Amino acid sequence: MERLKSHRDFVGVLKTRAKVSSKDLVVHFHVRPKNVAGDATTRGSGMADPEARRLGLAVSKAVGNAVTRNSVKRRFRVLARQHESLLPDSCDVIMRAKPSTPKAEFASLDQQVGMLFERVAHRVAKAEAAAAAGGSCGARDARDTGDARPKGEPRP
Repeated sequence: MERLKSHRDFVGVLKTRAKVSSKDLVVHFHVRPKNVAGDATTRGSGMADPEARRLGLAVSKAVGNAVTRNSVKRRFRVLARQHESLLPDSCDVIMRAKPSTPKAEFASLDQQVGMLFERVAHRVAKAEAAAAAGGSCGARDARDTGDARPKGEPRP
């Protein structure tokens, strides 16, 4: 699993607002679109494999001191490596620690990460199925407001 390194990549994942959460952590995710030419879809990313899954970690000072935060990050890296196969290809993931994370048992975090990565895979598969069916999850077309009146004119 490669790393999310740039601020642009982190913001890109967080802007999608797609997340799943559990008691001790939150997983933000974004599946990068497949480029027709087959090369990396993000400018200047320097990624060796555009199909690679990428991981970013967010552990704030609310979690604890530097030693505690680094311990949490080490645990997250191990858990992400163990459960990486559950994620779809070309998936960017940010694992964000909650303040309760340092007190959690490793086995509990292991179970939570497995469950969250499965939920990510399920939501991505569901969204891809909806896109393949030609629907946009029931959302109306942005251009079709259902109102024929000119812009700025009051409603009757």
